Amino acid sequence: MTVAPKDFATYADEYVLGLLDEADATRLDAQLEHDTALADAVAQARERFLPLDTGIEPARVTPSLWNAIETRLADAQAPSSIPSASPPRPAAGNDNARSGWRAAAISAMAASLMLAGGLIWSVTRTADPLVVAVLLNEAGEVQAVVEDFGNDTASVKLLTDFAVPADKTMQVWTLPSREMGPMSLGLLQDAHSATLSGSALPRPQDTQLYEITLEQAGGSPTGRPTGPILAKGFAKLAR
Repeated sequence: MTVAPKDFATYADEYVLGLLDEADATRLDAQLEHDTALADAVAQARERFLPLDTGIEPARVTPSLWNAIETRLADAQAPSSIPSASPPRPAAGNDNARSGWRAAAISAMAASLMLAGGLIWSVTRTADPLVVAVLLNEAGEVQAVVEDFGNDTASVKLLTDFAVPADKTMQVWTLPSREMGPMSLGLLQDAHSATLSGSALPRPQDTQLYEITLEQAGGSPTGRPTGPILAKGFAKLAR
């Protein structure tokens, strides 16, 4: 299995939460050793889910909940009132259904309740962007939307299909100030929407310029835009 760039965010979340099976996790570990974009996605996922480790106090399960769980398990294991044509099977000496397996089931249910609560809290706790920029082409048609969160992370959503030659790539830029000049936010691999991170830039401002250019594979060799502009637009502060 090789994870495609468009699936990085999904697989990174499942990897950090431990939801991948052992085979997929092993293959993703191997890809992480040489794929920096995937490694960045995993790092972002770890940061996003960090509050699950540091911000949530373990909840004590009340005795009434334990009793309710045990009662439901006992009801589920109760023999049917319909007579059976087969003689009852003697109970084994290690009756796991009444001891170990019941304890394991109760523990699993409690753990599931706590994990579900933590995941719901994490997913619903989403950061808001500081600025949003709608990028247009020369014809005035909407091509993409950039959301800059001001924490070295920006989300770029492409709203149209771009034909990118095999030896070219799409690069996202912003202009924090005239003194700094245009700064790269990152590359859009395979012309797909992506969350870009790692550019230590000043806090984004109202009317800040964002644009996407077509550069040679690997990005601009000069650190400044060199190729044609595919789309550009000015940011507005999120209200």
